[in-house]
Amino acid sequence: MCVHLKQFFIFGTAVLLLGGCDTVRNMFFQREQEDPSDQYVLFTDGKPRVRIGVGIVVTVAAVAREPVTMQVQVDQNGEIVLPYLLEKPVYCHELTLDALKKKLVKEYQVYIKQPQVTVTFAPYDGRGVSPWGTVTVLGEVGSPGPVNMTQTMELTVTKALKEAGGLRPYANKRKIVVTSYDKNGDKTRKIVDVLEIGEKGDASKDIRLKAGDVVWVPESWY
Repeated sequence: MCVHLKQFFIFGTAVLLLGGCDTVRNMFFQREQEDPSDQYVLFTDGKPRVRIGVGIVVTVAAVAREPVTMQVQVDQNGEIVLPYLLEKPVYCHELTLDALKKKLVKEYQVYIKQPQVTVTFAPYDGRGVSPWGTVTVLGEVGSPGPVNMTQTMELTVTKALKEAGGLRPYANKRKIVVTSYDKNGDKTRKIVDVLEIGEKGDASKDIRLKAGDVVWVPESWY
């Protein structure tokens, strides 16, 4: 028996004695991958919300006053700074537009009689932060991370994968996991086969995602 074979035999025997059969098996066979989706829990009611980085357009009008319109961006603290409220930034992260409007009316009543406030999102071109939330895409894609939800709420699995840089060569195209959570924290998971969607042209199996969903693309070794 050559020296190399002897060394391999001694090494294998030592591993078997110290680590057992599972250790040897894991050296040569892929372990079952853990789905990281549980780390990303976000509930949503489908309504667009003010978020850090989002642009907001605020118009303030009052009796005998010219309306003032301003566009501001929500800062990293989740706050906006507006005229007359310079010393008291308004915290607005995760508020709906209606809730923010009511909050601003209350704040402006201190300085203006019968203030009239309108609040809208700044024009959104698909870049930056989406007020409609995000979907998290993980695993074997070109750019793992958040993918902005569209204003039409028509983001599907295949579209999200494309936005995340597409599938990597060893992605398991038949077992893509979509994890969703409801307002009670209950979790549901579905398996999407994008090969079947493409081969059969069955768009009905291309699941429409909602903000807070997690798409996980596992790795395939064959």
